[in-house]
Amino acid sequence: MALNYLAVAAINFVAALLSIPIIAAGIWLSTQPDNACVQILQWPVIALGVAILAVGLAGFVGAFWRLPWLLLAYLVAMLALVLALVCLAAFVFAVTASSSGRPVPSRAFLEYDLDDYSGWLRARLDAPGRWDRIKTCLAATPTCSDLNQTAYATAQGFFMAAWLSPLQSGCCKPPTRCGYTFVTPTYWISPISPAADPDCATWSNEQDKFCYSCTSCKAGLLQNLRREWRRADLILAVDAAALLAVYAMGCYAFRTAKTDELFRRYRQGYT
Repeated sequence: MALNYLAVAAINFVAALLSIPIIAAGIWLSTQPDNACVQILQWPVIALGVAILAVGLAGFVGAFWRLPWLLLAYLVAMLALVLALVCLAAFVFAVTASSSGRPVPSRAFLEYDLDDYSGWLRARLDAPGRWDRIKTCLAATPTCSDLNQTAYATAQGFFMAAWLSPLQSGCCKPPTRCGYTFVTPTYWISPISPAADPDCATWSNEQDKFCYSCTSCKAGLLQNLRREWRRADLILAVDAAALLAVYAMGCYAFRTAKTDELFRRYRQGYT
């Protein structure tokens, strides 16, 4: 029976360790400039990881000191947390299923359309006052200023820059359809007759404005978020599968330990 409880303790300790990748994924998201400005996913992920860690350690303590009431509480709480993790992973996958990224003639980078993204994500950006806060936060990051760290001798050199991130493509330059003339990656000369697209009139060469008020910037931000959320979601999905397997083994080991304890009590009563 002691060996069975030690097995339960070991399994619960593994469950606690499986929370570390979840917490790490949330911390990684919080270090990305776009996620730090938007603040949607990283805190739920971190909170869920910390909760799994706490419950896993509680299960370890309950098994090591043979506290059946604590083990039962662990089994209920861990099941709820694993289901929450599965739901979160499925939700992130669903809202990031659609994506954009449209080729532009004579350009190596892609440009993005806001309508190609999840309505739920778009609604998060369009909440009253939210985009003003987000764009102020983005303007304070080196996202656009980094473009000036690489010297481009000609406009064609910039146009062939395939490494532009979606955020840089959407926020740090005017859309190609507007017909602006390249001077530097973040300084452009306005055409005599700009296109009717609202983004064309929104562009500004001022460092704190650029195209942060453009819908193309929102689309670039969502594409950036999509790439990062998909990476984090892979960790969540793998971790959820591992936790389900560990939880099943923990239930089996706990049931075996309780069965052994019943037989022990029966034998003592018989003797």
